[in-house]
Amino acid sequence: MEEEEEDEEELSTPAPPLIFGSGSGSEMPVQIPDDSDFSSFKDQCLSSDGWISRYNKGGVTVWCREEESKTVQKLKMRIVCKDVTAETLYDVLHDTPYRRKWDTNMIDTYDIGRLTVNADVGYYSWKCPTPLKNRDFVTMRSWLPLGSDYLIINYSVKHPQHPPKKDYVRAVSLLTGYLIQSNGANCSTLYYLTQVDPRGSLPKWVVNRVSQFVAPKAMRKIYKASLKYPDWKRKHNPNLKPWMFPEQNTLPCISVSELTVQRADSLENIDESGLTEEKTHHSDDEET
Repeated sequence: MEEEEEDEEELSTPAPPLIFGSGSGSEMPVQIPDDSDFSSFKDQCLSSDGWISRYNKGGVTVWCREEESKTVQKLKMRIVCKDVTAETLYDVLHDTPYRRKWDTNMIDTYDIGRLTVNADVGYYSWKCPTPLKNRDFVTMRSWLPLGSDYLIINYSVKHPQHPPKKDYVRAVSLLTGYLIQSNGANCSTLYYLTQVDPRGSLPKWVVNRVSQFVAPKAMRKIYKASLKYPDWKRKHNPNLKPWMFPEQNTLPCISVSELTVQRADSLENIDESGLTEEKTHHSDDEET
């Protein structure tokens, strides 16, 4: 199932220009991304500098990147989606009720409040490979249609009413997001880039499993979900798309002043490096 890693020399790895929540020090105020931040994220998705290909099969490519901090995991993925428009992909990634149908690694997700017409705060928890503890996030998400491109990016924030939970490890998204590009009338390309501090020393098998199996499966799930979405949406509030029509958004308004950037060094760090992989059936093995 796994492919051999390609013997590629690692290229120079300049620090990406857009990183939130890294480092240490006093709490930082939250800043809503502007056009230059979205452009910077797009450049990272399209750039090959510093990225090492770890998987390339069946239309899915996965790259990894070494960071100065060994605790940070950085992955980039790409899939070409035939018979799916960029607009449909964009809707699938926004539509929370539909996500509950296809994202089998998700434990829970909910919106907390809106900041602007194209920014909100939400909660997401996901199943980690057994026997690791499950992780959760509170993130500030922002989105922007840009010509024929669509972008969604997020980073971790602290909200006073949503502190870390006892049964989860609160992980930190330094920068995570999607770039969707139109490839003509009925074809699109999806990029997913994530830079996450999982707040734990992970065993090597976890990193390998994610790049070789979990990540490609996740991209294929999004593609399959996108093929089915138009039929599903016709039967489930077909005109409700608050990510496109802000007047439909019923979330409570919250102020940026209520939030601070979630710094990794303020959270518990656990050592799971000695855990061994359990040969059991995982949810990410399932077809959608």
